[in-house]
Formats: sequence, C-alpha cells, structure tokens
Amino acid sequence: MKVSPYIPTARGLTWNPTAEELRRLTGEMPNARKSGFGNWNVQSAVDSRSKASTYIISDHPEEHPSQTITRAEGERLAKMQDDYIAEKEMLVIDGYIGNDPAFRTRARLMVEKDNANIAGMQQILYYHAEDAGEDFEPEVTVIYTPNLAVSEYPRERVIAVDLESNVTRVINSDYFGESKKGGLRMWNKLVYDKGGLPLHAGCKVIPTDKGDRVMLIVGLSGTGKTTTTFTRQNESKPVQDDFVAMMPDGRIYATENGCFAKTYALDPKFEPTIYHALTRPTAYLENVYQDEKGVVDFNNTDYTQNGRAVFAMEDLGWSADARDLKKADFLLILNRNEDIIPGVARLSHEQAAAYFMLGETQGTSAGGKEEMGKFLRVPGTNPFFPLLHDLQGNRFHELLEKHQFDVLLMNTGRVGGPETDERSKKVGINASSAIVKGIAEGTISWERDPDFGYQVATAVPGLEDEEILQPRKLYRRLGRMDEYQARVEQIRAEREEYLGNFPRLNTAIVKAI
Repeated sequence: MKVSPYIPTARGLTWNPTAEELRRLTGEMPNARKSGFGNWNVQSAVDSRSKASTYIISDHPEEHPSQTITRAEGERLAKMQDDYIAEKEMLVIDGYIGNDPAFRTRARLMVEKDNANIAGMQQILYYHAEDAGEDFEPEVTVIYTPNLAVSEYPRERVIAVDLESNVTRVINSDYFGESKKGGLRMWNKLVYDKGGLPLHAGCKVIPTDKGDRVMLIVGLSGTGKTTTTFTRQNESKPVQDDFVAMMPDGRIYATENGCFAKTYALDPKFEPTIYHALTRPTAYLENVYQDEKGVVDFNNTDYTQNGRAVFAMEDLGWSADARDLKKADFLLILNRNEDIIPGVARLSHEQAAAYFMLGETQGTSAGGKEEMGKFLRVPGTNPFFPLLHDLQGNRFHELLEKHQFDVLLMNTGRVGGPETDERSKKVGINASSAIVKGIAEGTISWERDPDFGYQVATAVPGLEDEEILQPRKLYRRLGRMDEYQARVEQIRAEREEYLGNFPRLNTAIVKAI
C-alpha cells in the first residue's frame, strides 16, 4: 500500500485541534459571521469547485480523462507551495475515509491556520482516528494554501493531483469542496486498484414488508442526490451522502461521517432532516446568505446559488451504518432533465451500464458558472474518477452482472420544457419520493417504452400524474409530437456518438442504446 506521510516544514503546526478550538479559530476569520442558528457562516472568495484549474500530474496524459501537467511542473508547484508553508502557521487534521477497519483509508489535511473553517469542516467528514498525530501515516494527503497565488495559471489557481504519491496540492482556492474532493479523488483510484468501483452516490436503507432494501443514488452534485438520500420513505435511514465503494464481493463501504449539503432553496417543510442538522451550532455554513442580524435566507442568491453546509451524520438523529450492509438491491441514476426523460425508467443490465456511462444531467452551480444550466454528460456522474472512464463503465457492468441489483433512471428535473415554459411540469420532491417508495416496495407497474426500449411506469402509488411518468403523453396532449419525435432522434444519435468516444468500452454496452 502506498502511503503519503510527507508533511512540509511550517513556521508552526497545530496537530488535530479540537472541534471547539476550530470553531474558535473560524470565528477569528474576517469573512466569518455567526448565523442566527449559532453556527459559523464563511463567505469564501471562490464559490465552487475549480474544474478548469484541476490537473493530474502525469507524463502520460493519454491515461487520464482530464487535463494534466508534467511531473516536472508538479515538482515546481510543490516546491513553491512548500516554500510558502515554511513561513505560515498550519493546521493538520487526520482521520479516515471510511469506517470499516477492514476497508478504510488513512487521510490527512494540512491547511493554513487563517482558513480554519476548512479544517473544521473536514474534521466533521473524516471518521475519527484514535492514532492521529505525528506518527499517523496517511495514504492520501491534501495540502491546502488558499492564500498563495500562482500567476502562470488562469485565475492564479491550481489543484495538482499526484496519484503516485497520493498528494493533492490546492493552491489559491478557499472553497471547502477542494478539500473534500481532493481526498476522495485519490481514494477513487485506490478503490479501483483493489478491484472495486467508486460510486458518486448516496446510500439509504428503506424498510419494506419484504425486509430492508438498500438503495444507491448516483448523481452529479446538485441533481437531488442528497435530497433523495435523506427523504424518509417508510422511515428510511441514510447511510452515506456522497461516495461509496462497491467491492468485488458486492459489499458497500462508507466514506464520510457527515454531509456537505447544498442549501439553495432548502425548505424545512420538504427537507426537515437536512434542515435540522445544518441549523445546529456544530454545523458549518459556507456562502449562505444572511442579513446584518444573522437571519439566514436559503433562497437568496445575491452572492451565489451554491451555498453549502457541513454537518455530522449523528446530528441527523437517525442513520444506518454501512458496516451492517451486505449489498445493494437498487441503484438509481439521477438525470436532472427538462424534456422527454420520464420520472423513472427501469433498465436492462446493458442499458444500465450505458446510462451509467452517459451520465446525462443538467449542470448546477456546484460545478461553477461553466456548468450551471448546461446539458452535461459525465460518465458515472463522477467527475472525480481520475482514470479513463471506459474502466469504470466496464467495471460497473461486471459488478452488475455478478450481483444482479436493479438499476433505474430517475428524472429529478422537469418534463415538457424548462421552468419558463408554462406547459412543462416539475418532477417535485413528493413525486420523486413516491417513486423511490414504489421501487423499494415493488409496487410500480411497468411497460416497454417504444422509443428507447427501457421500461416506463404506468402506475406509481401516490403519484397520479401519468404525464410525468410518460412524457410522450404530455407532448401528445399538447400537439407537440413532431417536437417529441425530433428530440428522440436527436438523443439517440448523440448518445451513440458519445459512447463511440470510449474505444475500450464493452461493445454490449454501446449497442444497448
């Protein structure tokens, strides 16, 4: 096992401060304000992940799906950052990605003391390490200098990912997501190298008359993954919010002891569990609007729509432990769409692998202004998989064939057009919840869709609008069938062309479209 015990020399190092100490240090930050909930709300200069500034360090760019820099350039950046750290006060946070002693990854964050909120948020997400400290040997390390600019790069910012040493260096970003995803990106490769598949997925356990059902929810950030995971059907319990590992024996393993939740439009009426957890004094807010009196408004986007919060799983008051799970029964692929994708579709194994690879959705503020509102295709809806995407598509198909779990496509957006089109319909939280409940209980009636070959629902208990289940009926009623058929043909052609970009992908997957 490779380890990354390297730690740069700093003017001062504070090892694993307490949660109380980190909240105190956060309160000293000039861009931190205490909210009306009694927790700290930090306004960061960078308000989303910096995809365009993220590079894999490699002299073999053909082995990676994203942009790369040479190993020599990576060494130059490392020296620049180390020289900067030598004059700074730094915090070190140790912990585990995962809570199963048989499958967990030792992780470390080193960050400037002036940005204590990042350390506090990451400490919540790590599982506790009893052996934390100078003798702790991390397998993945994130070294974080939010206040060091790199003039040679766009926006003077760079995130350099070294998959050989398992060290990620974040330079000139104070957005917490770079810490969280920095560790998980390297963890992705570790899981794949062990024969498993890292899934950008939430996980929940849903009680039914036939026993508990384990559901995975795969989706790009901001597409409803957290909402779907935490919505309570039959008093279901969340297990994980963002990443799980599925291993060759089918076992599901956890990653994080908390949640990094999007707060835009958060309503306690529809998402009471998340609201309760992130309004506790121990939670952290990031870029959430609040007035001069500290009153929070989750609908105000004057600064950004990508407001965030970090809270501990224990603050939910109820959750399940991944160590008690045997395997997944269902996997949902979320597709936030706005035209002809049905509320839910049931997929064959080859179709499932194809839609997993297509990773279709509408971009949100989580991906920055470059992605917000745009139609995207992200294989596995996992922008953090650092190897060729053909590999995760084939691995998904192998695991599906071996372990026989059901895969469904679920639209968390609209049908019939965008919000500005009054003829369209929103697939709301109540509709999605009814669909999830119906999947778990096996109460949905299905028929074959004539256009795409997957199974669409004819009836879902608790959801009376058949036009959400079968958008073709909405288009027919409105006299828009020419538009519908044109879109069908366009999507088919685009999907076939897109999957052609992955020469190593199993041909059965490509032919399923």
